[in-house]
Amino acid sequence: MTAPDRSLRSDARRNREAVLDAASELFAQRGDAVQMDEIAERAGLGVGTLYRHFADKQALLAAIIGRRFTAMTTLARAAEDVADPWTAFEALLLGYLEAAQTDAAFRVAILGPEEPNWADIDAQKTEFATIIERIVQRAVAAGHLRADFLADDFVLISRGAMANMTGTDDWRRYVALLLDGIRGADR
Repeated sequence: MTAPDRSLRSDARRNREAVLDAASELFAQRGDAVQMDEIAERAGLGVGTLYRHFADKQALLAAIIGRRFTAMTTLARAAEDVADPWTAFEALLLGYLEAAQTDAAFRVAILGPEEPNWADIDAQKTEFATIIERIVQRAVAAGHLRADFLADDFVLISRGAMANMTGTDDWRRYVALLLDGIRGADR
């Protein structure tokens, strides 16, 4: 690899991060109404540069979600190391939601009307989902979660909580009520 290739690669990486940062800010402020040219302008780049990295808004939303899933996978691994199955489940759920509370762009991407292109972030999503599955199965097996609780129910709970993140901590009450309802007989 020549020196110009290395600088081009680092420039491309820097441009991609600038686009993701700008998109995150704008989606957090204005939701899904943000246009691609506004994102390019906020990032200090041309629209062509933005489109070289992201074919459309769905690809950009997927990248925002992928960025969060990468961080959440680290959180999930730490939760999985917790000895008590209920505490592991609760740590994962609350940690995930606390991170989402501070990341409005992620919430817009997850809850917005446009479906992200999940194929673009399949690896991150799969790894995160696999850890959720193990944590849920362990908590169900220990009797700490209802016997009929599924890993997909984690998604339902987290989306419901995200929909209740309106600037107050009402989502915490929502989650507390849900946790009481899904707790297993042995908890």
